[in-house]
Amino acid sequence: QVQLAESGGGLVQAGGSLSISCEASGIIFTINTMGWYRQAPGKQRELVARISSGGSTNYADSVKGRFTISRASAKNTVYLEMNSLKPDDTAVYYCNVVVETGFGPGNYWGQGTQVTVSS
Repeated sequence: QVQLAESGGGLVQAGGSLSISCEASGIIFTINTMGWYRQAPGKQRELVARISSGGSTNYADSVKGRFTISRASAKNTVYLEMNSLKPDDTAVYYCNVVVETGFGPGNYWGQGTQVTVSS
């Protein structure tokens, strides 16, 4: 089916920057939306940012002006550049894609990558 390989993440001090990426592979006809969600301990998973096939973007209010989502369609890859990081950004970040495959439409999640921001 569809596999998502996330990379990046790690530990950074407050005010620093970090980038994460996610590559989708498998029998993919079309990737519609690619996005990033995050889940902090004791909290629900929330949308961070997403980008449509046409390049339209949506951001959570808490990250607007600090995070930038982009995609390389030829590589089936989505990126999240995170600047001016805050301790509240600490969470597991999950890649999400909505695709059309040989098996029909699908919604897939990555395994998650930890981002930790120290104060």
